[in-house]
Amino acid sequence: MAVSAARGLNIFFDVDNTIITWDVKLRPGVHEVFRQLRTDGHTIYLWSGMGPRWEVVKRFELHEHITDCFWKPLTDHHARMEELGIPVWPDYVIDDHAEIIEAFTGLHVPEPKLPLERDREMWRVYDEIQRFVAGLG
Repeated sequence: MAVSAARGLNIFFDVDNTIITWDVKLRPGVHEVFRQLRTDGHTIYLWSGMGPRWEVVKRFELHEHITDCFWKPLTDHHARMEELGIPVWPDYVIDDHAEIIEAFTGLHVPEPKLPLERDREMWRVYDEIQRFVAGLG
């Protein structure tokens, strides 16, 4: 699907090992990067193979940033979008599973590094989204 640089992107973030750690800690930079992405005109969604993760939105006070949460299609990715009730197409995805990035357009991120306070991955995510958008124009 072609994306216009004139509009913001629909950006889909995975949850586990992408924005939160295995022991349910928020990855550094999530609030700041989400705030900047929204300021840049993008719309942020969460999706997970474990279903809509509103408990993560609530626990980490992400309400102002997240437009909606969905089940993530783990197989037949494109075909299952409608079945899972996902009404918008992801223009860019951030996930720790490479097959999701292969199915859509986006960025593979490794699980959070320890010690957690040294993890800078969310800032890399922001920089890569900026590069992607610049390439659309």
